[in-house]
Amino acid sequence: MASGLLQPETADRIVTTARTAVGDSLRSVTYFTRDDYEQLYLRDDLERDADLSTFIGHEWRGFKVARSAYEGSELGEYRYTIRVFDNGFLIRITSDREGVFVTTDGLTIKDFEETATAISSVLEERNLS
Repeated sequence: MASGLLQPETADRIVTTARTAVGDSLRSVTYFTRDDYEQLYLRDDLERDADLSTFIGHEWRGFKVARSAYEGSELGEYRYTIRVFDNGFLIRITSDREGVFVTTDGLTIKDFEETATAISSVLEERNLS
C-alpha cells in the first residue's frame, strides 16, 4: 500500500503506533501532507473505495481553520480532532507540514488521547531527525 511518501520504517512505525494504541478497532491509517497522501494501513474487511483525496482536502483545510479559529482562546493550543460517524470515528493529528488520520471502530476518549499523543510523538521525532 505504500507509495514512497514516507520511508518504510517511518510508515511501519506510524502503523504500529496506531495499532498498539487502538488494537483491533483500527480501521485505517493515512499519512498526508498538503500536496499528497499515502494510505499506510487498511483493515482487510473494509472496501478500498474511499475517496481519500477528498478526505485529505477536508482534513487539511479543517486543521487550518480550527487552528486559526481557536488561536488564543482559553481552550489552549489545538491538539487533535475527533470526528464521529455512524460506522466509526476519525482522529486527525496534524502539524504545520504533515498529518495522520486514523479511522476506528468505537473507542473511549482515553484511547483517542493515547493515539493522538503516540502519533504526535512519532511525527515530532521524524521532524527532529
